Amino acid sequence: MGITSAIVMFAVVWWMVFFIVLPLQMVSQGEAGEVVPGTHKSAPSDFQLGRKAKITTIWAVGIWIVFATIILSGAISVRDLDWFNRMPPAQAPLDPS
Repeated sequence: MGITSAIVMFAVVWWMVFFIVLPLQMVSQGEAGEVVPGTHKSAPSDFQLGRKAKITTIWAVGIWIVFATIILSGAISVRDLDWFNRMPPAQAPLDPS
């Protein structure tokens, strides 16, 4: 895995975790009883974007380390995910004798 692949994989993992963390512990303006004029009752009363970004980064780094370790160790390869046998067979290594 190259550096570009690692960065792209981290970005994808980070955004996926962010979309999971975003609605957690959200208190709407309707639940808080303080609806700002011009907004919906379901709008968050205290968004806490920085806190959610920190939580996301901590979890994303851990998940990324697991994924990177699996990819770099070769425990799972692309051929393991070829369930419909569409990839050509792997070439055998050359015999030096």
